[in-house]
Amino acid sequence: MTAMNAQPHPCPWLGSDQAAADVRAAAGLVSARYPEATGAVLGGSAARGQSTPSSDLDITVLLPDHGMRRREVLRHDGRLAEVFLNNRSDLRTAFAESRTTRRATALFLFADSIVLHDDDGHVETLRQEAKALLTAGPDPLTGPECDAQRALLTDLLDDLTDTGPHGDPHEQLAVADRVLREAAHLLTAHHLTWNGAGKWLPRRLKAADPDLGQCLLDGHLTLARHADPTPLTTSAMRVLNLTGGPLREGYVDR
Repeated sequence: MTAMNAQPHPCPWLGSDQAAADVRAAAGLVSARYPEATGAVLGGSAARGQSTPSSDLDITVLLPDHGMRRREVLRHDGRLAEVFLNNRSDLRTAFAESRTTRRATALFLFADSIVLHDDDGHVETLRQEAKALLTAGPDPLTGPECDAQRALLTDLLDDLTDTGPHGDPHEQLAVADRVLREAAHLLTAHHLTWNGAGKWLPRRLKAADPDLGQCLLDGHLTLARHADPTPLTTSAMRVLNLTGGPLREGYVDR
C-alpha cells in the first residue's frame, strides 16, 4: 500500500505540517482497518488544505468487486474519520445518483481528493470520471419536478408572508429555513449547477448565482436578526419568476 507522500500530488499545500499529518493519518487508517482495499482517497477539508487538528478525515475506500458498500464513522489513533466504502460498481452508482439528487457529495469527495494508494489504477480512472461528471453538471429538473418545486416554494412563501415581528419567532425561523433550502434547490437547478446542504448550501448557492444567491442568504440573515421576512420573500419570489412564476391553483401532483 503506497501512501500519497510517496507519490506527490500536485497540490501546493501538501508541504504543510497539517496536510502531511492528514495524509499519514488517513493512509495509516486505511492500511490498518481495510487491508483488502484496492485503493483509497482522502477528500474533504484535508484535500483542500483547510483542515485543522480537530477536523475529521473524509476517506473513500475502493473495495474489491465483491466488497459491500457501507459508511463507517470511527476513530483511529485519535483522529475521527468518516469512511465511505464502495466497490467500483457501487461508486459509479453513487456518481449517477449524484446527478439526479444534484448534491454530488460522492463526486466532490472523489474528484477533489488526494490519492492514498491505487493498486490497479482504478482509483485514478474513477477520479477522472468524477471530474468529468462534475464538469457536465447535474441533470435538469423535469417539467413535473420543476412544477413541484415551484408549488412548494409558493406555499412556503405564503406562510412566510403571514409572519412578522409579532408572530411566533420559532415558526417564522422554521419556515424561513425551509424557504432558503427550497429556493436554493430551485435556483441551482435553474442554473444547472450543484446544490448543497449544511455549510455547502451557501457555498453552492453563491457559486450558482452570486447576486441572487447572496440576496437569499442576506434575506435569511435579516429575518433571523430582525424578524423581517420581506427581503427573503422578495428574493425567493425572484427565484420563482426565473423558473415560471408562483404556482398555486391549477397545480396537479402526479
